[in-house]
Parts: sequence; C-alpha cells; structure tokens
Amino acid sequence: MGDLTTQSGNNGFEGELVKPSRGAFACMINSEIGAVLAVMRRNVRWGVRYVADDDQLEHSLIHSLKELRKQIFSWQHQWQNVDPVVYLRPFLDVIRSDETGAPITGVALSSIYKILTLDVLDLDTVNVGDAMHLIVDAVTSCRFEVTDPASEEVVLVKILQVLLACMKSKAATRLSNRHVCMIANTCFRIVHQATSKGELLQRIARHTMHELVRCIFSHLPEISSPEHEMANGSSSSASEVVTQNSNHMLGSTLLENGNVGLDCDGPSSISDAFSPLVVNSATETDTSKIGESDGKEDAQHGEILMAAPFGIPCMVEIFQFLCSLLNVIEHIGIGPKSNPIAYDEDVPLFALGLINSAIELGGPSFSKHPKLLALIQDELFRNLMQFGLSMSPLILSTVCSIVLNLYYHLRTELKVQLEAFVSCVLLRLAQSKHGSSYQQQEVAMEALVDLCRQQTFVAEMYANFDCDISCSNVFEDLANLLSRSAFPVNGPLSAMHILALDGLVSMIKGMAERIGNELPVSDEASTDHEGYEAFWTLKCQNYSDASSWIPFVRKMKYIKRKLTIGADHFNRDPKKGLEFLQGIHLLPDKLDPESVASFLRYTTGLDKNLIGDFLGNHDEFCVQVLHEFARTFDFHDMNLDSALRVFLGTFRLPGESQKIQRVLEAFAERYYEQSPHILCNKDAALLLSYSLILLNTDQHNVQVKKKMTEEDFIRNNRLINGGKDLPREYLSELYHSICENEIQMIPDQGAGFPVMTSSRWINIVHKSKESSPFIACDSRALLDHDMFAILSGPTIAAISVVFDQVEQEDVLQTCIDGFLAIAKISAHYHFGDVLDDLVVSLCKFTNLLTPLSVEEAIVSFGDDARARMATSAVFTIANSYGDYIHSGWRNILDCVLILQKLGLLPAHLASDAADEMESLSDHERGKPATSSLSTSQTVRAPTPQKSSSLIGRFSQLLSFDMEEPRLQPTEEQLATQQNLREIVEKCHIDNIFMESKFLQSESLLQLVGAIVFAAGRFSKGSGIVEDEDTAVFCLELLIAITLNNRDRIMIIWQNVYKHIADIVQKKSTPCTLVEKAVFGLLKICQRLLPYKENLTDELLKSMQLILKLDARVADAYCEPITQEVMRLVKANATHIRSHLGWRTIISLLFITARHPEASEFGFEALAFIMFEGAHLMPSNYVLCVDAAREFAESRVGEVDRSIHSLDMMAGSVVCLVRWSYETKNAAEEAAIQVSQDIGEMWLRLVQGLRALCLDQREEVRNHAILMLQRSLAGVDGIHLPNAMWFQCFDLVIFTLLDDLQEIAEGSSSKEYRKMEGTLVLATKLMSKAFLQLLQDLSQQPSFCKLWLGVLNRMERYMKVKFRGKRSEKIHELVPELLKNTLLVMKTTGILMPSDDIGGDSFWQLTWLHVKNIVPSLQSEVFSEQELEQMQAKHKNKAEIPETDGVVLVPSKETTA
Repeated sequence: MGDLTTQSGNNGFEGELVKPSRGAFACMINSEIGAVLAVMRRNVRWGVRYVADDDQLEHSLIHSLKELRKQIFSWQHQWQNVDPVVYLRPFLDVIRSDETGAPITGVALSSIYKILTLDVLDLDTVNVGDAMHLIVDAVTSCRFEVTDPASEEVVLVKILQVLLACMKSKAATRLSNRHVCMIANTCFRIVHQATSKGELLQRIARHTMHELVRCIFSHLPEISSPEHEMANGSSSSASEVVTQNSNHMLGSTLLENGNVGLDCDGPSSISDAFSPLVVNSATETDTSKIGESDGKEDAQHGEILMAAPFGIPCMVEIFQFLCSLLNVIEHIGIGPKSNPIAYDEDVPLFALGLINSAIELGGPSFSKHPKLLALIQDELFRNLMQFGLSMSPLILSTVCSIVLNLYYHLRTELKVQLEAFVSCVLLRLAQSKHGSSYQQQEVAMEALVDLCRQQTFVAEMYANFDCDISCSNVFEDLANLLSRSAFPVNGPLSAMHILALDGLVSMIKGMAERIGNELPVSDEASTDHEGYEAFWTLKCQNYSDASSWIPFVRKMKYIKRKLTIGADHFNRDPKKGLEFLQGIHLLPDKLDPESVASFLRYTTGLDKNLIGDFLGNHDEFCVQVLHEFARTFDFHDMNLDSALRVFLGTFRLPGESQKIQRVLEAFAERYYEQSPHILCNKDAALLLSYSLILLNTDQHNVQVKKKMTEEDFIRNNRLINGGKDLPREYLSELYHSICENEIQMIPDQGAGFPVMTSSRWINIVHKSKESSPFIACDSRALLDHDMFAILSGPTIAAISVVFDQVEQEDVLQTCIDGFLAIAKISAHYHFGDVLDDLVVSLCKFTNLLTPLSVEEAIVSFGDDARARMATSAVFTIANSYGDYIHSGWRNILDCVLILQKLGLLPAHLASDAADEMESLSDHERGKPATSSLSTSQTVRAPTPQKSSSLIGRFSQLLSFDMEEPRLQPTEEQLATQQNLREIVEKCHIDNIFMESKFLQSESLLQLVGAIVFAAGRFSKGSGIVEDEDTAVFCLELLIAITLNNRDRIMIIWQNVYKHIADIVQKKSTPCTLVEKAVFGLLKICQRLLPYKENLTDELLKSMQLILKLDARVADAYCEPITQEVMRLVKANATHIRSHLGWRTIISLLFITARHPEASEFGFEALAFIMFEGAHLMPSNYVLCVDAAREFAESRVGEVDRSIHSLDMMAGSVVCLVRWSYETKNAAEEAAIQVSQDIGEMWLRLVQGLRALCLDQREEVRNHAILMLQRSLAGVDGIHLPNAMWFQCFDLVIFTLLDDLQEIAEGSSSKEYRKMEGTLVLATKLMSKAFLQLLQDLSQQPSFCKLWLGVLNRMERYMKVKFRGKRSEKIHELVPELLKNTLLVMKTTGILMPSDDIGGDSFWQLTWLHVKNIVPSLQSEVFSEQELEQMQAKHKNKAEIPETDGVVLVPSKETTA
C-alpha cells in the first residue's frame, strides 16, 4: 500500500545507549517510576493524599505507577512477550492529564524519551504499532498547568524530543499516516508558539522540524510501489480525500481552541497559539467545497488511507502543507513593481528550508509518485516563481537552492517549469534594467553560475529549449547575459563581473573536458530539405537514444532559425511573410488553414497584435485559420476562465467587436466540444466568455470607478445556459477567479524576460502537458559543436575585457584557463576563425606590440603579470593547436620578433630549428652531430669577403648590437632579463618552427605567409640595423621551416623562392640579408636534393638566382658560394640527372674559374664530377667539357690545374666509348640518335682542346696537343660517321695547324715561347690522325681533298721560319712523316700510278705537292723498277671491266 511496513528502518540514535539487558531494563523502568513519583510528591496536591485518612484512595496516576513497579521485576525473563502498552501507559496518562504541572509532565516525557532511545521498541516487539500510536496520541494531546515560562519551554522541548524519537525509532514504520501527520502538525505548532518564547526554544523547535521532515522523506526512496498509493480507488477522488484530510490535519485542527494565549493559572495547550496568518491558506476554503462534493465512500476511503501504515499519503499531506505555507503570498497582492515579500520573511523562509530538505532526501523518488510530483510541478513551482521575485536575498537564495536540487533530481519531469524559472526569474533578476537590486542580481547570477557548473546543464538547456520551436533560446540568453554581465561598462570591475566570468569559463571548461568523449553521430545534419514538411508534427523516434535525438534537435534548431527569420518577415508584412515562409518550405506551396494556424500557434517571436488581427479578419481563409487555430488547444478538464487565459495568452484580442465575436465563437465551440460539463451548448460558452471578458475589464481597468459586484455578475448571466441558470457556486468561483487574477489581454511579446503572473502560470501548466519529453544529456560531447559556435564570440570578448581590467592573479588565471579551453575546443571542432580571433586578442595583452625602447619594454614586460601570462598562453596555443591557426600567425610572429629584439629568445632559435634535421641526418649517417655556431655573438664584418667560417660568417641573425656605445645594464636589469628569458624559454617558441612539419598544410602555408609578410615589412624599412636583423631572423625562420618540411616542400616552395628571389634581385650591395638568402637557398638545396628527386630540377633551377646577383655581391661571396656548391655537388651528384640542373651547377662552377679565391673550390667540384667519368653523363658532358676548358684557360691557379683540366677533358673520351657500347642493344632509331649525340659531344671536346692548343703557356699548349691526339686516338670504340672525321680535320686539325703557323710567324717570342716544339707536336698530331683514319677515309669522295690539305700544311710548315731561320726540327720531321705516310699509302694500295698522263689524277697531284716539300722523295718511295711494274699491272687491269678495289680519283673530283 505504498507504506514502509516491511522496511527495517534505521535507528537514528547513533552514539546513544545500547539496548539494555532484561534485568537492566526493569531497573531502568523502576528508576523512571521513582523519578515521576518523586516529582509528584513535591506538589502539595499530590502530597495531601498521603496524610489523609485511610479511607481515601490514592490518585489513579500514582496508583498506576505503583502497580507497574510491582510487576516489572516479575517480567525479567518474559520481556519479549510483554505488551509495551502496559509499561508505557502509566507515563502517558501523566502526560495526558491536565492536573499535572509542567515539572511532572516533563519528567514523564523524559521517561518516554529514554525508553524510545534505548531501542527496546522494534519491529519484533509485541503490539508495537499500538504502543507507538499511543505515545503519539498522548504526546500530541499533552496537557499541563503552566507555573512559570521556563518550565513550560522545557516541556515543549521534551515534547519535540519525544516526537522526533518516535520518527527515528525502528518501530516508526508501524506508525499510521495519520499519526505521522499529527507529529508534524504538533511540531509545527510548537515552532509557531516558540516565536513568543525564548530564543533557545525557537532554535530547538525549528531544528526538530527540519530533522522530522528529513526523517520522514528519507524513507521515500524505499517506497517503490506508487500504484498502491491509493487502494483501489480512482486517483482523482482519492486525491481529493487526501487533500481533505490533509487540510483537516494540518489546517483546521490547528485552531482547535482558538487563538488563546497561555494562562498561568489555567490549562494550556500547545495548539493554543497558532498564527492566523498561516491558517489563512487557500486550502481552508477548498475544504468545505470538497467536503460538500465528496460522497461518503470517498471519505471512508480517505480514512482508510490515513489509518494505513506510514507511507505516501502522509508525505503528500505534509508536502502539500509545506507548499500551502507559501500560498500566503496570494493575499498580499503582487504586481511587477510591488514588493512580493512585504511581511516577515520568517514563515516562507522556514517553509522553503523544509521543502528543500524534503527534496534533498527524496530526490528522484518524487518522480515515482504522481501526487508528489504533481505538487512540485504546479503548486510548489508556482510559489517558487513568485518568491523568486522576493526582495529578500535570503529567500531568493533558498529558492535557487531548491530549484538547483529539483534540476538535479527531477529535471526530466520539469521541462517547462525550469524554462519558466530560468527565463522569468534568474535571467530577469540578473539584469539590472528590470529594477532588481544588486543583491538580487548577485544571488540570481550565483544561481545561474551554479547551474552552469552542473555537467549537463548547458547541453540540456540547448537541446531542450534552444532546439524546441515552442521554447525560448535559454542557452543563447544565458550566454549573452553572462558575457554582457562580465563587461564592466562604466565602472570598476566588481564581484558580479567576476561571477559572470566564472559562469562563462565553467561552460567553456565543461565543453573542453568533454572533448574526446564524443558520440559518433553522423554530421549529415538532416537540415537541407528542399521540400515542405509540417514542422509542428515532427517528433523524435527515441528521446533516450542520443544517436536518434541529436540529428532531430539539430534539424529542429535549423527550422527554428528559419522560423525566426520568417517571423521577422511576418511582423513586417503578414502577407509577404507567409510568402517568404512558402519560399523556404516552412509552409506548403498552396496555403492551407491548418499549416498557417500551426505557424501562428507554435512560432515564437510573432507580433501577437498581428496574430489577433489576422485571426479576427472576416476573410474566409482567415476564418478557417481561426477555427484550426482553436483546434490546436486542449481544453479537457479545464475551467472556462483557465481555458480563456490559455487561449488569449497566444495573441492579443482585437479591438473591433466583430473580430472579438469571431474569435470568441471559435473559442467557445472548441471549449464546449472538449469540456461540456455544466454548459448545455456552445452559445452558453460564448455568452459566458463574453461576460468574463467584460468582468475582467471592469475589475482591472483603473478608469472604471464603480466595480461590478458578485451579485451583479450572477444577475448578468441568468438564463444563458439554454434558458436556465448556471449554478451560483460555479459563477461565484469564476467571478472570484477573474477578480483575483486578471486575464492578460495584452500578452507578452516575447521580448526580454516577462514577469510571472497567475495567467501566465496557467499557460505554463497547460504547456507542460503538451511539451515534448525532456532530453537528458550525459557526460559526452553531444551538441558542443553547435553550442560553441554560439558561445565562442561573446565569451572571447567578455573574457578579454575582464582580462584587460583585472589585476588579481587568480582572476587572470581564470581568464587564461578560459582562453586555453576556447583554443582547445576551437581546434577540436576546426573553428579556425575563432582560434585566430583568440590569438589576436591575446597578442594584444602581451604588450609586446607597444612601441617602446628595449630597456623600457623589458622593464614593462617584467612588471606586468598579465603580459607574461598572455605571452605564455599565446605560445601554448601556437604549440598545441597550430594546425588550426591561420591569420593569427601574423600576430604570433610579431610577438616572436619583439621577443627576439629584446634578447629574450634562445640564442640559437632559428639556427637550431634549421640544424635539427642536419644533426639528425648526421646521426643517421654515423657522424657526430655538429652544434650550431653561436650566431648571436657574431660581430658584423666590414668586408664579408675575407671571413673564414662559413656558417658563422653568414649567420648574424640575432646580433642587434648598435654601432654606437650603450650603457651597461645594472645587475637588477640583468636579473630581470634572465628571469624573463627563463619564462620565455618555458614557452618553447622554438618548437613552433621545429615541429612545423606536423602542421596541417593550410596552417603551414599561413605561417610561411606570415613570415614572408613580416620580413617584407622590415626589409622595406629605413635600413636600420634592427630592421635588417629582423628581416634576417625572419629569413632564418623561413629556411628552418622549409628544411623541416622537406616531405611537402611544394606547398610552400613558391612562397619561399619568391621571397629569396626578391632579396637577391633587389640588393645591390653586400649585406647580411642577401648573404643569408643566398646561403639559405644553398642549404635548402643541399638538404633536400637527396630526398626529393622529383624536385631536383626545381631546386637547382632556383640556384640560378645566384647567377643573377649583382656583380659586387657576387664578387664578395664568390668563394663561400663556391664552397657550398662544391659540398652540394659532392653530396648530391648522383641525384642530379637533368641537363637543366647540371647547367645551373656547372654555370656556377664555370664563373669561378677566373676568381682568385673561388677557383680552387670550383675546380675541386668540377674534378669530382669528371674524375674517371664518375658523374659524367650525356646531360652534363658538354657543360663539363666547357667548364674544364675554362679552368684550363684560366691563369688564376697554377699551370698544374690547367694540365689537370686537360687530362680530365681527354679522359672523358672513355665515357663516350662506354655510352656508345651501352647503346648497341638499344632500338635502331634510338641508337642512331645516341650515336649522333656522342659524335657531337666528341666534336665539342676536340674543338675545346684545339682552342687550348693555342694557349700562350708552353706546358699547357703542348699538353693540350697531346690530349687532343689522345682524344682522337681514343675513339676507336665509337662509330663516328666519316663526314664527322672530315669535319674534324677541317675544324680542328687543319685549323689548329693554320693558327699555330700564324702565331709562330706573327707573335713575339715573349708571348709564345718555344713554338717550334708545338709545331712539331701539331705536325705529328696531323700525321697520326691521318694514318689512323686512312683506311676508312680513302674510300670517300673527299679523300683527295683531305690528302691535299695534309700535304699543303706540310709544305707550309717546311717554309716556317723562327727569327728568320728555318726550323731544323721541322725540316727533319716533315719529310720523315711524309715518307712514312706515303709508304703506308703505297702498302695499302691507295697511292698507285695513273694512266691518265698529263691529267689531274690523284697520283699526279700527290707527287706534284711532294716535290715541293721533298723533291727526291718519290724515288725513295717508289724505285724505277717498282714504278714500271705497277704501271704495267695497272694498264692490264684497266682493260678488264672489274677493278681490284683501288680507285683512281677522276680529275674533275680531285681538283674540286
């Protein structure tokens, strides 16, 4: 039956006496009897009887005590079978007796209290229920004579002790509902009576009442059967009966003896002094009505419930009584500007405290019992709404505590009530513009912040209200309120501002803590629906499944946003507004009355004047909409005035009578359809509705002086119910309802936060029956993305303002925590814009961007905790969430640059970032990692040409030493600077650049863009040292980032290259910036070439920038540039494949050949490439040959270098031969092309060597001829076309001999020494080459021309004179070479006699030239006999058609 009969309650007397043994208990009873008798004997009335004559009997009270004393010791072994009523009754008789004085009654009460606390009475005790009832009956009807105020207070205290002990006893569950109510009633009467007594009694009485309520409602969770609260009866009738009994117990009986004061001489009752203020409750009048309407069966059923064991019925009565104590406010009269608590706050504060205790202990169990829940949903919350407007901060604070408890335990059952309280009380009071005091604002703000600290509050407000089309945007309103309240407008920062800040930070930190605990819900928000959908009919399939309701609420939020826009259009022009709603698919393409009516009914923000005008319009469509509008209401079981309040709360009734009639007709029809009851037809409903409207105007219009009386109202409504009168009681009730609570004819427009009125509360109760279920959120991040989009902007602004104005470090830290939480959420949900805004805001607080001198800036930064904290936060965000920073990088970089100017950055920041990879690479290769050089201490060199250290010489990025002398800093300044440096070091600024390889592409691009922007800004400055050093520092960072992002270099390469190109091309004089640009570019290429084969050409192409350097710059840095190029070549030669890449490299080496310092390194690099053909390839062969020629021609180095260059050129022929062999297996066309290319390369080689054969230096010249000879002889493995050999003789050999002859004859001996030897070598070269190719070329048509060319050069060389004398060596050599050649030609059959005597035959031409050289040579080669034989043989063969293969060249060809 919903009771606690079967539960084993707790003792509740921890620390008191333990259960005594049987003998000890008998002794204890005996001593208590003796104590009572002793006190009674002290009174003359009781003492006289002992000295009277023996015929007089003892008083019955004394007699019963003595009889008990005789029996107790005979029960020692049978106590468990003894009825406790037997040993309790004598004491209880004393308590009940009105003859005993206060001392005697007090001792008897102490005895009962002692028995209860000894834990003798438990559930196993015989007849324990009757015993407990007997105790309660006796104590609650206690009577005693008052002798003095002190003894009276003692008795009252003991009564409280006994009643509380009854409730804490293990046998308390045997008490009936009625007895529990009696206990509560008695305790409350004592509480009220104590107001005229001492302070101690007041405190004890109140404490006891609290303990009693806690004890009663602590049993609520143990009751798990709400279905049995009302045994077998209908819930409605049972409810009325319980209400009746409740009023009887806790209301009417309180005035049992009237308001009679205590009389010292007469009997006194604790019920004598109850205040009429509390008795004057609404329930008292209801009692008579309910009593009249209830039948005997309901009354009997109620009696049965009250006699049942302790359970829900008594809790319902007590809770209802506590709520009724708050109803007194209805009789004070509340207006928006009146003080709701114009009387002593003691009673409501006490009642609120008891209610809070009950809710704390009952908790969620209230929701299991409909009657208790109904009390909370309606009566309690209505009173809380009213007391929420209290001017008393104490009452308001208590109300807020109750609401917090209700939210925590019962929020799923109080959706609409919570919305109303937050909107109409907390949000309203927290704003000063509504006239609330500062104390009220502070309490309301504290309550809001407490709610925000609840883990699920914010998410639930958003899901249940902001995403519900029929509710206000509680979350948005709360966010806006907190952000506005954190702003100090025209005054200093106050506790209110800090409180609002705490609320904002709590909301943000709650979201941040939930990150990583998201529900995997599809992001496909079902919002992009093009078709029409009846939005008011949309329901979620499962409100308890997050994967189901999250998409639903997002969709509803999307619809709500569109409805808000539509409402705005409607408010400007209803017709166009409806058309707009059709356009956004919130209304069908063809309007129908139902959809328009639903739009008007459920959309918040509509102008209610326009709704009324629209509904009252005579247009047929509008009339249909009106009736559909009325059908959206549910008037079941509602009084006519309540229904009218609900109906008129949705729009403003039009002023025209015809419109009013149409509207009320629709209302009356709907009301009669659902709640006919007393009314016989809809006309009666219409007439009575009209009458109520008139009455409302009459009673609440200040211009009406003579008010309508109740009789007038009843008389005006005669015979309207189908010709009959309505019941007088019914009309009287309507009359008083309208008089006491005005029908709001001008409904709230939804702007701001309205005051709660009775009419509005009726609307809320009605709305709660129709609202969708409350969505309960858990600790997961369900809607944080959506909420953060709303919250982020106002929060950043508010926290920034507080951070700017506050000085306390704890508040500053709270702001920083908020900033970091915002950053975390922004990064997680990819809100890049929010993160950028946050970074911009924080950078302003660093004060680094304020233009100050270095000394002033350091002092300012050191003294400003705000600036230091902001700086730390900026770089924490940059390190942790850099992936999502975009435009904010510019601000971050500005801070970095200022810190660098102040000398607070690590000395090797940029170089360490760049060298990290180098160290890693060296480690991987097994080499020790080289530490970066100390660049910050590098002194600016006046002439960079003579520096010896490469990196140290070209890295001056952190040197900001001014040329003019500076004052030495003091020890204090040095200590401050060191302290700041340590703080900055903890920011790990270097990680931003060293770890940039982990940044997302977009963020990385933005970071590079920010560096380029900053560098460009400084490089365009006035040329001051600081500006240049800053530009250099930016360049260092850029290079570091480039090197750290080698795997995705193409993302940023264009920006990096463009920046370096701008520097290189715009600087015309040597400086640190252009120096760093050049060597940074070389370092990038050197590092990235091994890893990025697909970027080789792009990287090497970038090195062409070095070729575009201004001449002065190039000359200054030529040597170190060449060193870097040499290193690059040695490290990456195998990775360079293309002609374009090699052309860039060789071009850089080429131009160093004639540079004094650079040529050595350039030649070393070239030698590395060409040595044994290690890195020669078709793509670089010609380039290398040309470069080697350039080095051979250069006189910068020793002659040995030129000789070495010639050796490399000649040695390269081996590569040509190898490549030729490699192409033999290739396809025919490819082989032909490669062969042709090889021939051209060889020709380029020998032409280069030919040029070197003309060198003024004898060693070089002669060695060049030898190498040329070697190159001509080394191509046996290459199939060169005969035409190329002819070309070689024409362009190389013959030209060489001609040029040498010209030099020998025309130049002085000082310029060209020992030319004779050179001519000898050249002549030998020609002879050997001719003989080498004789067999192949003799078959060619141009052979005769070639041969004549050889003879011609020999003939001319025979005539060469040196210093006017012939050369003996040449005169000896040429005949010998000629003779040898002729003998070979004779042997091979090439030179044969001709039969064409007298013609220009080959034979004849040969000997014609030979005679000019050596006249006697023919006879030495051909004897007379050999000549005759050869001619005869030739003549015979001439007669035969076939030939032997020897071709005699016709005269016309030989002379060609």
